[in-house]
Amino acid sequence: GKVVLLQFTASWCGVCRKEMPYLEKDVWQAYRDKGLLLYGVDRDEPVEVVKKFAKDIKVSYPLALDPGAEIFARFAHKNAGVTRNVLIDREGKIIFLTRLFDEKEFAALLSILAKQF
Repeated sequence: GKVVLLQFTASWCGVCRKEMPYLEKDVWQAYRDKGLLLYGVDRDEPVEVVKKFAKDIKVSYPLALDPGAEIFARFAHKNAGVTRNVLIDREGKIIFLTRLFDEKEFAALLSILAKQF
């Protein structure tokens, strides 16, 4: 299997906008050639908005659409806020979850991620 990081996001989420450049640099650029799959999962927005969002914040990792927040609801209460990150190991087990964007929590995510490679 592959190591997967799901990042739940939305263009209207200020915390997401703060976090995503760090995900681009410290996660995507560092691990994509090692086999990491990173997907931003955009909550309930049309494709045109999501494309502009990705361009505006300069992320190159793929963003997926989540109409009705159905995917998000598998990991949190459907009406809960984003940003959230779900790190899944090669066996399909969730090994780390984040909520909002906290520097210590992000450092912990990077540490756990590094151990997967």
